[in-house]
Amino acid sequence: MSQDFPLTPGLTHLDEQGQARMVNVGGKTVTARVAVAEAVVRLSAETYRILTGEGMPKGDAFACARIAGIMAAKKTAELIPLCHPLGLDAVDVRFELDEATHSVRVEAEASLVAKTGVEMEAMTAASVAALTLYDMCKAVQKDIVIESVRLLYKAGGKSGEFRAK
Repeated sequence: MSQDFPLTPGLTHLDEQGQARMVNVGGKTVTARVAVAEAVVRLSAETYRILTGEGMPKGDAFACARIAGIMAAKKTAELIPLCHPLGLDAVDVRFELDEATHSVRVEAEASLVAKTGVEMEAMTAASVAALTLYDMCKAVQKDIVIESVRLLYKAGGKSGEFRAK
């Protein structure tokens, strides 16, 4: 039985019995691939002010979150059971501050040349960077909300380009 195609229609990680399986990417073409994901961290006005102004009690939250996101992207296959281990070419984590909503938009970008995409690596990086911001700010605020973890863009491979609406 070949594993080069989905055995359960539309769900490539399940076989015809509904059992989890790692997708065989051996026959896929090597292409340049990129993915961009985001997560939004909503803070109170006070926490936002401290985070963006005076500094946090635990230190530079943004530097710590950036490094955590990059490290997480590199560890994605260890965290998500059916992800392929990838040799990433680049990972970048950026922050966009929104004073009006007291939020931080975390954007993570991952890229490589390979047989499989980097969507999970970008989403893992954005998620862990957001969680790290929570960890850095929890001494000041416990009810921080992390929301909207999603894929914004991907390119490369057979499915081509995707851009979120």
